[in-house]
Amino acid sequence: MISSMREKYLEALKTCDGWVIVSEWALRFGELYPDLLEKANIEAANQANDTTGLREIAARISSIISQGGYEDKIEIDTSERPRKIRFIPEGQRSQHECQEIEEDVAPLQRNEIIRLANLVMGNRDQYRVSEFEAISKQLRIFFALDFEVDHSKALLNKLEPGNHHPDNFQLILKAHNAKKNNDNWERFTIDEQISYIETAIKLQGIVASRFNIEMEQQILGSLLERLKAVY
Repeated sequence: MISSMREKYLEALKTCDGWVIVSEWALRFGELYPDLLEKANIEAANQANDTTGLREIAARISSIISQGGYEDKIEIDTSERPRKIRFIPEGQRSQHECQEIEEDVAPLQRNEIIRLANLVMGNRDQYRVSEFEAISKQLRIFFALDFEVDHSKALLNKLEPGNHHPDNFQLILKAHNAKKNNDNWERFTIDEQISYIETAIKLQGIVASRFNIEMEQQILGSLLERLKAVY
């Protein structure tokens, strides 16, 4: 019975178009199997805590996912909350597995490129690298923004891989870096870089008091001057 119910959940996901969150998956299940939704509603009504049939179905689906119940049949995106899921058709599973393996080993390849570049890098460029990293860290500390050192031409771009060198560095927010992935961008000019940072911090300033963040413009000015010196 448990196995057949899991298959019904999966059948509902198959009918969804693209990525869905668990609650949307549960809604689709209820549309396809109204008798099972009604049963879940009755069971929920008999519980001591305030719940609904749809909420219970969503909780069961979520539990199955967390326990790895669907193995390679689904893809999970945890980059945002709530997480999103989509069904992987059987013909795409081998390709998807190869892609996941490639993504899992990519950090090792990336780290090796960086290690080899650092071996031949001169003192001045090593200093520039350390300044980029330090400025990125201090923007996170003082303004609670996840700035990262990005390679404008990605190290693992398949068509035109970039170099691990400060002339290829720029600072962008973690969310933007994740979207950029291994794409190549034209590097920010120093004016564009400063405008990008100031705009992000201006937006953060609107909600700073609600997050108990102290916005120190003097610190920002100092960090931007340091960035200009090594950019």
